[in-house]
This record gives sequence, C-alpha cells and structure tokens, in this order.
Amino acid sequence: MNIYTVSFFGHREIERPIETENRLDKLLHDLINQNEYIEFLIGRDGEFDLLATSVIKRAINKYGYGNTSFILVLPYMKAEYRNNKGNYLDYYDEVEICAESVGIHYKSAIQIRNRNMVDRSDLVVCCIQRKIGGAYKTVQYAMKQNRKIINIADDFMAFHLK
Repeated sequence: MNIYTVSFFGHREIERPIETENRLDKLLHDLINQNEYIEFLIGRDGEFDLLATSVIKRAINKYGYGNTSFILVLPYMKAEYRNNKGNYLDYYDEVEICAESVGIHYKSAIQIRNRNMVDRSDLVVCCIQRKIGGAYKTVQYAMKQNRKIINIADDFMAFHLK
C-alpha cells in the first residue's frame, strides 16, 4: 500500500481562521481523494493545530474514512493526555510520543518533534504568516529537506515563504 504522509504546522495565533478553514477543507478533500492511503500528523500546540485538527477530523468523516490515519504526535508525555487518554484515543486514530524529544527541555522538545514529523512527511501543510517562531523555523527546515510545502496563508497574506 502506498502511504502518503502529511504534517501540519502553524503559528500559535492565526489571522483569518474562516478562510484558513475553507482552504484546508478543499485541500484535504483533494488529498484524500487523490491518494490510496493518507496519514495525517499533527501536534496540539496552538490555534492552527486546533483548527486543522477539527478540519481534518471533519474531512475524514466526510470524504473517505477508511483510507486515512489521523495521528497526534506529542513531544513528551503531557498531563492533559495522561489524564484524558481515553478521550484522545476516541478522537485520534493514534497518539504517539516522539521518542527523540522525550527528556529534552520542553521548548526544545517541540522543535525536535516538529523536525521528526517533517522527516516522515511527503507534504508539509502550514499557515505561516510571520517570519518568526517555531512554525516558521519548522517550515525553513522542511525547505532544506526538500519537502513539498503548501502555505495555506499564501493567498491572503503579503508574506511568502521564499
């Protein structure tokens, strides 16, 4: 089976969430319908992650549940997950703790987890609106790794990655 892996990254706070949601929905529709099997990797560290999580879950149910896997990748064991494991496993197909980032200072652990997700991905979907922050650094890393990148914010922001 051919597995196509997509990871998602964005700023802690995003502008124009409704447009972002609509663009993600269209992209996910196309990805789900164009791939034999698709694996979605996401964190849970900001507004974009939460918005993307909701859109991914809805798209899986709407466009083709059965050829997808939805994986939450945590940088380390978080109390919220430990205390609500059942709820997480009801929502995500799988929850992973990134082995490379366990035991690292929490600020560094997120970046290490993000790089691990990029390394596993065929496509990086992002919502980058500023040339600062962890999401921006992650996408810069993805560019160096020659990953295909789609910036959902490109059409409505003056900022472009390159």
